[in-house]
Amino acid sequence: MTIDYNKVRADIRAIADEAIRPNAAHIDATYTYPRDNLNALAKSGWNSLFLSEADGGLGLDFVSFAIASEEIGHACASTGLVYVMHTGAFKTIQLYGNDDQKNRWLKTARDGKVGTYSTSEKASGGHWWFNFSEASRDGDNYRINAEKSFTTSSGQADYYLVQTRTPGAQKATDLSFFIVDGKTPGIHAGTWEALGVHGNHSGPIRYDNVAVDKKDLLNSENNGKEIIYHGVSPVYLIGLGAVWHGVARAALEEVVKYATRTTHQDFNKSLSDYQVLRQQIGEAKILVSTLGPWQADLARQLNELEAAGRPQGEILLPLTEFKVHAAEVANKVARLALDISGGYGYKRGLLERLFRDARAGIGMGPSNNIAREWIGKGQVGLPLELFEAGGE
Repeated sequence: MTIDYNKVRADIRAIADEAIRPNAAHIDATYTYPRDNLNALAKSGWNSLFLSEADGGLGLDFVSFAIASEEIGHACASTGLVYVMHTGAFKTIQLYGNDDQKNRWLKTARDGKVGTYSTSEKASGGHWWFNFSEASRDGDNYRINAEKSFTTSSGQADYYLVQTRTPGAQKATDLSFFIVDGKTPGIHAGTWEALGVHGNHSGPIRYDNVAVDKKDLLNSENNGKEIIYHGVSPVYLIGLGAVWHGVARAALEEVVKYATRTTHQDFNKSLSDYQVLRQQIGEAKILVSTLGPWQADLARQLNELEAAGRPQGEILLPLTEFKVHAAEVANKVARLALDISGGYGYKRGLLERLFRDARAGIGMGPSNNIAREWIGKGQVGLPLELFEAGGE
């Protein structure tokens, strides 16, 4: 099927403008979870865009997902991050789940059901892939006792894709993923208070003796490492980068509007009449322009890998590079926007919100510092050592 990406962008932009953007300031001011925004996306099929049309989805691809993430992030960064985590969990189940799991968890997305990843633990910090928690056996079923430090949609998700060590794990790579119903007794979500992205509710969550039926083990025991590399990371990284692309675009567009419509009446000059400010706008535009072609190319590569039945983790490091660059572009452009707009940008409002939201991109796992270490090791032929010294 040939996809008209211009139409994809026009369709998702219309929903973002009509249903998401008007709620963004309220979400930020009140820490409201963007349920209404997600319902609007679900109703029109965007929460299940990877699902075939016959099964109630849109039958779209990674390029479409990147475009959607970018446009949603352009309207509301919090909604964009929740959307990426939901679609990432969705795609991971689509790649590694069985037919029963796909029927029970994926087809509910059109009804507004939201999923998310739940992986990181405080003890391993920014190494979100490394767990110390370990599931236990309950007959043929499982129990999970774990404290997760950052889980987007914490306390709000309808299901969590929980990563933990397999019962009886002998080494750090003995990992498994479980699909956990968000209504299961024993799930306790903490408070989310942060500098920005107030609506994504990426707070701590605790699983106290949470029962998981064997039918909700994803794929098989001890296959967690493969799922991390080839299921979780690719869709997550392209989605994150696309959200920060959208945030950077929003900051640039808003400050250009402000610079061209704001006049210093003492000399009857607009801000855009000042060369130094035009140069800052030019710097921001150059940075933003680096993202679109790179994003589209990586998304096309993911399409090709999936079509060929090859592991999507083959481009893990290029995807990581894109995430790093997109987060830094969003931060630099938001800072330039505050410089150009002066006191206006510093006041509570869109530019100030974008500046706070963009900062989340630097620390979101893998943090840009950790990611640069991966990339540098790749360049000099060293192993990534994600789970053990000298490994991977």
